[in-house]
Amino acid sequence: MDFALLGPFEARHEGRPVPLGIRRQERCLLALLLLEAGRAVPTARLAGLLWDGAPPPAARATLHTYVGRLRAALRPYGVTVSTRHDGYAVETDGHTVDVREFLDLLGRAAHAGDPGERLRCHDRALALWRGPLLDGTLDPERRARLGGRLAELRLTALEQRAETHLTMGLHTRVLADLAPLAAAHPDRERLVAALMTALYRDGRQAEALETYRTTRDHLAGELGIDPGPALTTLHERILAADPRLDRPPAPLYAVRVRDHWLPWTTGGHPALEFCNTYAGWHRGPGTPGSDWLRSYATLAVWAGHLDLADDTVVDALLDLARARPDEAAAALTEARAFRTALYACLTDPADGRAFRAVAATAGEAAATAVLTAGTDGLAHWRLPPSAGLRLPLLATARAAADLLTTPARLTLRACPGADCGWLFQDATGRRRWCSLSTCGAAPSPAPAAGG
Repeated sequence: MDFALLGPFEARHEGRPVPLGIRRQERCLLALLLLEAGRAVPTARLAGLLWDGAPPPAARATLHTYVGRLRAALRPYGVTVSTRHDGYAVETDGHTVDVREFLDLLGRAAHAGDPGERLRCHDRALALWRGPLLDGTLDPERRARLGGRLAELRLTALEQRAETHLTMGLHTRVLADLAPLAAAHPDRERLVAALMTALYRDGRQAEALETYRTTRDHLAGELGIDPGPALTTLHERILAADPRLDRPPAPLYAVRVRDHWLPWTTGGHPALEFCNTYAGWHRGPGTPGSDWLRSYATLAVWAGHLDLADDTVVDALLDLARARPDEAAAALTEARAFRTALYACLTDPADGRAFRAVAATAGEAAATAVLTAGTDGLAHWRLPPSAGLRLPLLATARAAADLLTTPARLTLRACPGADCGWLFQDATGRRRWCSLSTCGAAPSPAPAAGG
């Protein structure tokens, strides 16, 4: 059974709404237990919340009656309300509660090294909110008492998502998300800073400055304080039209190609470079980087940069991706999954599952590739435009198959540097680090970018 609390209370079984047939006070009790799903809520606390701090003399007996009715209503769906010590708990085995899912997604976002994955976690978490917590079940006073922490976490997630958008160059999404929120929460300087940056990048310098003035006046009038140093510095940079505000900070060890950041070429083979678009970019907070394949357009540009596709083919892929965004997103997801399997295959020859996944895609690529004459006098295997949006994936798989079938496969090494793992070839067998040479520079944890 699925319970939704982030908005109007809903209960669903196998995707269908369930009319539990319980009264408002019993529904409120169930909601209170679900907010602490899996943990016992003391009877005294339940009584205080249900009767707004003034429970009647027979509160315990009434609660017992309510719990009995809840058990009868929930029993057909396999939901158990257990008695634990001096309280009650809803057991969560096999059931979902959107509050728990929200908190889990925030935890995953906090540990995601890839901005794209962090963004996906925040998107899913924030999409769970359909309105105020338990709208129609809790009055505003009880909502403030019970949901204050969740409301704070939601605003923090919105701020973090905005900062991720800015890191990825997606300032227009920040404008859509934060413009109404900044007016409602002028005391949240982190939120205001993200909005000001997005406005400036959108060519709306005057609006960015006006947002700062509004925030400064509110803080002075309501709280008697000035904006913090981060917001003040941002204001000064906007006044000075600092060119560093025009774009996201550049990642380390990167090259700009067709307005996309790509990692330096260090592996010596397209298949290795493909793996190196992920390994080695788990950097600290506030630094850009991590997974370079943030969009299908970046994947297509990367394929051209590694000479897996001609410039005209890359142009056609970019046009096709704009026309068919859903297909492009699916092709990017497939490419990322292949990259995971390829990295495992290249670093662990005994991983049969990874090898089979790589071999399946490589076989498909081999059946599609066409032998063409190159300007260098040599023939080259190329994927024809008919491969469509999967062309970069299949071209990479074709290159990976070539690597796996030659003695060069035996020269592969993974850089042992902290937060690195980049793959490179070493025919001598004596190199310890990859070619960026920063991995072993210090005995303490590696510098920001690894590699």
